[in-house]
Amino acid sequence: MEKTAFLFAGQGAQYIGMGKELYERYPICKQTFEEASESLSMDLAQLIFHGEKEELNLTENTQPAIVTMSIAAYRVLAEYHIVPSVMAGLSLGEYSALTASGVFTLSQVVPLVQKRGRFMQEAVPQGIGKMSAILGLSQEKVVEACEEASSFGIVEPANFNCPGQIVIGGENKAVDEACRLAKEKGALRAVELPVSAPFHTSMLKPAAEKLRIEMEDIRIGEMNTPVISNVNAEYISSSDEVKKLLYHQVMSSVLWEQTIRRMVADGVKNFIEIGPGKTLSGFVRKIDRKLGIYNVEDLASLEATVSALGGNV
Repeated sequence: MEKTAFLFAGQGAQYIGMGKELYERYPICKQTFEEASESLSMDLAQLIFHGEKEELNLTENTQPAIVTMSIAAYRVLAEYHIVPSVMAGLSLGEYSALTASGVFTLSQVVPLVQKRGRFMQEAVPQGIGKMSAILGLSQEKVVEACEEASSFGIVEPANFNCPGQIVIGGENKAVDEACRLAKEKGALRAVELPVSAPFHTSMLKPAAEKLRIEMEDIRIGEMNTPVISNVNAEYISSSDEVKKLLYHQVMSSVLWEQTIRRMVADGVKNFIEIGPGKTLSGFVRKIDRKLGIYNVEDLASLEATVSALGGNV
């Protein structure tokens, strides 16, 4: 049997109507939305299917919305007996992966990521920091540009997404300077991202501290499927390690390219992106075009994935 990995979408992939087709067709999906809504005392189906884009895009709404839709899609896929050898999620998606693996229950994780969203939003006042994607430059050169620009303030690599796409974040002036230097070093482009704070940088330490306190009382379950951490691109060795890694994750670089390469080295041939959008599929494709790349976000993608991997919808 070929090894399959499940990858869970991160923040930024959300859109109004995500998951609606699955919700209308599969009782397990509807049940997931109801369970999540109850844990938040808010109607997530209303927000996600009929709400305003601006409201869905508020970080503290986006995070529970994406995790709920991702777990709903995961549970639908599970009905077709497609079993992953390993899982990972990009940033917020790591919470979906940990929930799918049995570490968190849905009613634990949804309020937790809502608070995580709020903490991240509050950590850096609006207008102080930003994030930019550096395109077409090596990892070493991007790190170099950040180090050279650090005399202007905090600027750090935030996401190593795939070859030729690295996101940096920090204080405005320092990020602008690092972008200028990156172009000097041969970057094709530097694109400012529409985010409200410099996520996955040391500026998010206040959010990490609040999250640590929030997680103290959460009792976590055993991991049924291996999960690779964003922080070190290593397998999480036990459930005990989870809280420490999630604390660091808020303010550490996301090692996504390294995570995918680790999976490939371990024999994974098929990757299924679960949740809204196909961002992660694009990253995997840039890492290795020969891999099987699928996604599950609506009926058409579910059908294509299940039939490609040996089932019937």
